[in-house]
Amino acid sequence: MKTCGTYFQNDAERPLVYGEVELINPPRQRLRGEAKKDGIAVKPVIVGFCGTDYELMKMGRRGELAPKFPAGQKRLINGHEGVVWVPEQNRFAIVLIRGGDSVDPTRYTEDESYFEYGCDQADGLFCDTMYVNPDMLLAIPDGYARDGKLALSFAKKMVFPDPYACMLFQLERMEDLGSAHWFRQTARRRQCDLETARGIAADEIFERTVIFGLGTTGMFAGDVIRQAHPDARILFVGRSPEEHYKVAFARETAKADYLRNVYDDPADCRKAICGALGGRATCFIGVSGTEAEHRIAFEHRALGCNGIYNSFSLGPRISFDTMPFGFENHLIFGSINFRQDHMEKAIGMLARSRYDEIVELIDREEFAADPIGAYENRIYCKGAPMKTAVIWNKEHIDETR
Repeated sequence: MKTCGTYFQNDAERPLVYGEVELINPPRQRLRGEAKKDGIAVKPVIVGFCGTDYELMKMGRRGELAPKFPAGQKRLINGHEGVVWVPEQNRFAIVLIRGGDSVDPTRYTEDESYFEYGCDQADGLFCDTMYVNPDMLLAIPDGYARDGKLALSFAKKMVFPDPYACMLFQLERMEDLGSAHWFRQTARRRQCDLETARGIAADEIFERTVIFGLGTTGMFAGDVIRQAHPDARILFVGRSPEEHYKVAFARETAKADYLRNVYDDPADCRKAICGALGGRATCFIGVSGTEAEHRIAFEHRALGCNGIYNSFSLGPRISFDTMPFGFENHLIFGSINFRQDHMEKAIGMLARSRYDEIVELIDREEFAADPIGAYENRIYCKGAPMKTAVIWNKEHIDETR
C-alpha cells in the first residue's frame, strides 16, 4: 500500500521530505512472550511535533539515520504523538509507541530489543495511513468523540500523552529512588518505623524542588509532582520573562514559583535559587538541555545534602567533584521512558487538563509544502509556540468543540 506523508532520509540537503511512500507491515510484538501480529491500518487524525523529530532531521542531514530505519528501508516516516482513527474498529485511539522483544520495552536489557513508531525501526504518524499492532492502540475516554469526529480541544491535549507519561515515570522514579535514599534517616529523625518513614520520605524529597528549564517537559514535571505531593515547594527556573504566557500557565498549573535566569555567573543563579527556596534544593530536575544544569547543582552547590538529581536532558555531560559528591551523599539518575500504564494514566489526566491552550496548529498544506522550513522557521525557531500540531485528517475533527 502507498501513502503520502513526511519521511526522514540520509541526505545533506533533503533529510525530510513529503511525498508518496510504500508502506511496510512486518509482524510486531508488544511485549516478550506475546505473539507477533500484523499491523492494522489506521488513519492519523492529529499529530504533534516533538523535539525528537527535529533531532532526527538533523541526524539525517549528517547521514546518521541508518540504524533508525525499518529493516530493509532507507527512510523512516516520522511522528509519534497524536490520535488515529481505526476504521476496522470504528473508533479513535492513541498509539502506544514502544514495543518489542522485551518484558518492558521502555527499559530493555542487553538480550532484548525494541522499536518505536515514528522514531526507531517503525513508521510513524505523519502520513495518511500507517500500520499498528492492534494491541498497541490505546482507548480514549468516553464523551470526546461523536459521530466519527473528535472534539478539537480534546484532540489538542492528545498530542501530549507521550511526554506526560514520561513525567509520570519520572515521578515514580523520584519517589522510588528518593524515598529509598532517605527513609532510614527519616525514621531516625521522625522516630517512626521504616515502613512509615518510606512514605514520609517520598514527600520530603520534594520539600524544595528545582525544575531547571521551562519547556513542556518541565511544565509537566511540576504538574505531576504537585498533584501527587500537594505540600511540595516547586521552583521553575527559565529564561522567559515573568509575564510570558507559558510562565503564567506553568505557575498556575503547578502552583509553583518562578525564577528568571538572567545571570551570567552560575554562582549568582545558585544564590537566587537558594534564596527563592529558603535553602538548598532537596530535588533538582534538569530539563533545559544546557550545561548550566549540573554546574549550578553540583559545582555551585544548589543541590543540598542527600539531594537527588534527575537528569532528563539529552546532550549535556554531567560532571561532579567526587569529594563533595560522596560526603554530601547525592543521588544522580536518568531515564527517559514510560510504561503502558503511565500512558493510559496520562490520557485520563490530560483529558481533564487545560493543555489544549498551549497547542497551536500549522496547516497541513503549509507543512507538506516545505517540512524542513516548517521545522526551522515555525516550529523550532525563536518565539515558536510551546507546542505545535497539525490536523492531518479534518474529516475526523469537530472544530466547534
